[in-house]
Amino acid sequence: MKRMSYLLAITITSVSAWVTVPVAAQEKPGSAVVSIYRVAPGKHLEFMKWMAAREASDRGLGIPVTQWYSHQTGDSWDYVAIAPDIDDAMSDKSDAAASKQGLATGMRASLEFRQLMGSHTDTIAMGPYTAEQIVAEAGR
Repeated sequence: MKRMSYLLAITITSVSAWVTVPVAAQEKPGSAVVSIYRVAPGKHLEFMKWMAAREASDRGLGIPVTQWYSHQTGDSWDYVAIAPDIDDAMSDKSDAAASKQGLATGMRASLEFRQLMGSHTDTIAMGPYTAEQIVAEAGR
C-alpha cells in the first residue's frame, strides 16, 4: 500500500508538470486542489457527467479546466483530478453560473455528489516544483 501511495504521488507530480505552466516561467509556484475519488459502484459515468456539467458552466467564467486521470491498474482510486484553487469570490461566481444553468449548488449539490461517491479526498498542493527547487526551498 505504501508503494502504491508513493507511485500515486510520483504520478501526480509528474503529470501535473505536463499540464501546467513550465516551472522556469513561474516566479512563485501556485496552488492546486488534488482530489482522489473512489466512485460508488455503478456510478462512474453519472459522476463524470455530473462533473462535466460543472466544468462546462465554469468554462464561461475563465476558470482553468480540471485535469483528470483515470485509474488503469494499481491502487483502488477511480479518478485523480488536479483543479485550480479558486478564491471565494470566484467560487461564488461559479455557484451563480451553475445555478443559472439549473445545476444544484450548496447543500443540494453536496448531497448529489455524495450519492455518487464511495469516498474522496481533497488536498491543497503547491507546485509545480522540480526536485531541485524543493531541496533549495528546504535549505532556506
